[in-house]
Amino acid sequence: HRDLKPTNVLLDEDDQPVLMDLGSMNRARIEVNSSREAMAVQDWAAQRCTISYRAPELFTVPSQCIIDERTDIWSLGCVLYCMMFGEGPYDAIFQKGDSVALAVQNPLTLPSTTRHSAALQRLLFSMMTVNPQERPSINEILHQLEGLQPAPAGQDTTQI
Repeated sequence: HRDLKPTNVLLDEDDQPVLMDLGSMNRARIEVNSSREAMAVQDWAAQRCTISYRAPELFTVPSQCIIDERTDIWSLGCVLYCMMFGEGPYDAIFQKGDSVALAVQNPLTLPSTTRHSAALQRLLFSMMTVNPQERPSINEILHQLEGLQPAPAGQDTTQI
């Protein structure tokens, strides 16, 4: 998708999420083999990806790399953060005019008054790992989400 953000996720009549604004879609896997290709991907991202939800690797694209679906894992982490705290992790930085490109290079910090479980916080931190090679795949995210599901009646539950 390459532009996941709260306003691009709507709910249908059954409260199932539906992705909107597919104009930023691109191939899931982009192989970059030169500085020219890196600049083209970087320029494309600057034009099509919302800055405060853009993955770190799209701000400064290396001349030898693979850009893949983990950019969407980052953005999905930003959406999760917004659901947890009421605003995206870099919205205030962008609104103040500070550099989001610099801010996303640092590990995520959470508000000190978080009321969310340690498991949900671990999920969020994993999704927003700065190094895309260390960021989990969607299958790993789904596995972590399964661990957050309520246990069947009569069993211990995990607080979300």
